[in-house]
Amino acid sequence: MKAIAGIDFGTSNCGVGVVRDGKPQLLNLPQHGRFMPSTLYAARSEVIAGWLYRQLKEQGREHAFQQARQHSLSASLHALTEAKLDGYEDQLHFGDDALSRYLEDPSDCYYIRSHKSFLGGSGLSPRQQEVLEDITASMLFHLLNQIDDAGQGAIRKLVVGRPINFQGFNSERSNEQATAIIRRAARHVGIEQLEFMYEPMAAGLTFQQTLSKEQRVLVVDIGGGTTDISMVLMGPGDMSANSPESQVLGHCGKRIGGNDFDVALNYKALMPALGLGLTDQKGRMLPTQPFHDAAAVNNLSAQTRFYSTSNRHELDALRRQPGLGSLSRLMTLQRNQMTFQQSAVAERAKISLSEYESTQADLSYIEHELAASVNRTQFGEAAQGLMKQIFGLIDDTLAQAGCQPDLVFLTGGSANSPYFRNALSDRFDTRLVQGDNFGSVTTGLALWADRIFD
Repeated sequence: MKAIAGIDFGTSNCGVGVVRDGKPQLLNLPQHGRFMPSTLYAARSEVIAGWLYRQLKEQGREHAFQQARQHSLSASLHALTEAKLDGYEDQLHFGDDALSRYLEDPSDCYYIRSHKSFLGGSGLSPRQQEVLEDITASMLFHLLNQIDDAGQGAIRKLVVGRPINFQGFNSERSNEQATAIIRRAARHVGIEQLEFMYEPMAAGLTFQQTLSKEQRVLVVDIGGGTTDISMVLMGPGDMSANSPESQVLGHCGKRIGGNDFDVALNYKALMPALGLGLTDQKGRMLPTQPFHDAAAVNNLSAQTRFYSTSNRHELDALRRQPGLGSLSRLMTLQRNQMTFQQSAVAERAKISLSEYESTQADLSYIEHELAASVNRTQFGEAAQGLMKQIFGLIDDTLAQAGCQPDLVFLTGGSANSPYFRNALSDRFDTRLVQGDNFGSVTTGLALWADRIFD
C-alpha cells in the first residue's frame, strides 16, 4: 500500500483522498466519516504546542518540533500541566467533537474554526504565525492518525490543495506566508514530501475523467473561505501527458467563500434581533461596527475589537438609554463569547434556504425563545456585494482566456445553493455541470498524488 494521499485542508471541512485499484476514493475517517469540520478545541491556546510535542514524543518523532520550539515549548508544557491541575482536559479535540465541547461553555475555552482563512493574513506577528503553524500541525497530526486507523498506513507523501490566492490584498506575499506555514507544519508531523495543487485544478481532474472530447471548461469553485475561477482545457486521455497547470487558459481567486456569505447573512438577518437598526433618542441610528465585528468570525481584527473592554463599555453605555434595552442581547453574545455559535446558526440557515424559501433561526442561547425569521430574499440582498466580486473574478478569467467556455463546472461546499446555480445559469447560455461539491477537490488531489509520487 502506497504511503501517499491527497488532503483537502479546507476552510470549512477537511477530506482525505486515496487511490485504490486505479480509482480515487474519499477515505472514511473513523472519528469523522468522509469529512472532518475544520475546527479545533483546547482548554487554552497556550497548550497546543505542548500537546503536539507529547503526541510526537510517544512516536519518537519529537526532536524536529522540539528544536523549532526551543524558546516556547517549556511554557506550553507548563500551561498544559497547569490546565490539568485546574481541572481542564489536557487533550485537543477536532471536528464535530470540538464544536460540541465549545458549545458546552463558549466563554471558558479556546476554539478556532476555519483557521486556514488566517494563514495568509497581513500583519501577523512571528508569534501569531507560530500559533497558526501549531494548529495546522496538530490538525494534520490528527488526520494522519485517522488515515492510519482507517487501514491506509503511515502517510509520508502528500498533495495538499490550496486556493489560487489565500488573501486578496498583497496576494503574492500572502501565498508565500500561508504555504510556508503549511510546509513547516507538515515537516513537524513527519511528512517527507509535500506538493501543493490549486483546488480548482484538482476539482477539474476528477471531472476530466468523464469527458469524451476536449472542451474549454470554466471551473467555478466556491469553497468555505475562497472562490477560485479557472478556464481549463480538458479532455479524455492519459492524465500524465500534461500537468494540470499547463492546460490553464486563465485563472483568478480571492478570499470570498461560504464563510463570507454566513457573515453577510448573520449581519443582515440575525443581528437586527440583537439591536442592529435601532435609533437613539435623537433619532440617530446606532453604530453598525459592533454588529459587523460580531458577525465577522473570519476576521481576527474584527473579533478582537468586538471582544475588547472598550467595546463592552460603549455597548453598556448605549444599552442604558431608553428604548435600547435589546442591546443586552449583543452584550450577552460578547460576554459568553458566542460569536462562533451564532455564525454556526447563520450557516445552518443558509443551508436550509437551499431547500426552503424561509427558515427560523433559533437564538435561544442568547435569550429564552428568541428567534429570527430568515428568507431567500434576505440572503439575496446579503449576498449581492459578494456575488458582484465573484462575477468580477469570472470576467477577469474570461479576459485572460480570450474565449467563452463550452461548459461551466460548479463545485465547492457553497455550490449547493440554488442562488449560485441560478446566478450562473442566468449569466451563461452553456451547460452547467455540478460536481461533487465536497469531494471533487479531494479525489483530484488523490489522483495527482498517485501520479507524481512513486
